[in-house]
Amino acid sequence: MYESHFGLQEAPFALTPNTRYFLRAPSHGDALELLLVALGEREGFIKITGEVGTGKTLLCRLLLNELESKAYTAYLPNPHLAPDALYEAVAEELGVDVSRCANTHQVLKALNAALIELAMEQKPVVLVIDEAQAMPEDTIEALRLLTNLETESTRLLQVVLFGQPELDAMLEKDSLRQLRQRITFHYRLMPLTRDSVAQYLRHRLSQAGYNGPELFSAGALRLLSRAAGGIPRLVNILAHKSLLAAWGQGDRVISRGHVLRAIRDTESVRPPGLLARWL
Repeated sequence: MYESHFGLQEAPFALTPNTRYFLRAPSHGDALELLLVALGEREGFIKITGEVGTGKTLLCRLLLNELESKAYTAYLPNPHLAPDALYEAVAEELGVDVSRCANTHQVLKALNAALIELAMEQKPVVLVIDEAQAMPEDTIEALRLLTNLETESTRLLQVVLFGQPELDAMLEKDSLRQLRQRITFHYRLMPLTRDSVAQYLRHRLSQAGYNGPELFSAGALRLLSRAAGGIPRLVNILAHKSLLAAWGQGDRVISRGHVLRAIRDTESVRPPGLLARWL
């Protein structure tokens, strides 16, 4: 659409979680480093939380890429499952045939045997769960029981939970205190700072092939950063609509006026202060 107008090879602000566009901003870079170190130490449960749109799924995909040659991984993007379905999904991800298992006990027995066999290969097994706040409470308890599968000296399964703040609230329940106590590392993803938003925009434009002067004016950057609240998904939406507005007017630089048009057109954005009343 506007790619050729700005000298881009592809759309830079798509909402799909493309790991090539990952920016090691302070919060996100620290979260990835914590994950790799904790998994390297064979910790049992690790939890990463963040508001909607802060980049959890992108971080999740990046982690899976990092672990590709270092560990066996099982990935559950939608864990709204009953306990039995959770066990079967983990088995399927690890290539364990449980079709002949008559009950949950047999499924767990088959999983345990498979995990012991994988442990003999000296590669850890990591279960990565995205949108973990969607898990029913009894499924979370089933997950804890699954991590009881271990030998005297080796933890057979590590679990990484990615979720919204509702996950923290759910784990505060007394009924889930046993699992809560097993979470040895936790990190909360924070919104981007204003400087990080500017770096984020430049990074994505560069990855999309842009090689020119600053595309966003200083005023446009300040306005976009405030309106998006540092949430990467909202930054993407506003940046994309701002580029559309500039392209429609034949402009080569994104101004405050273009960002204002993008803000007016985005219901999920709450303009700050006087700007909200003016709009």
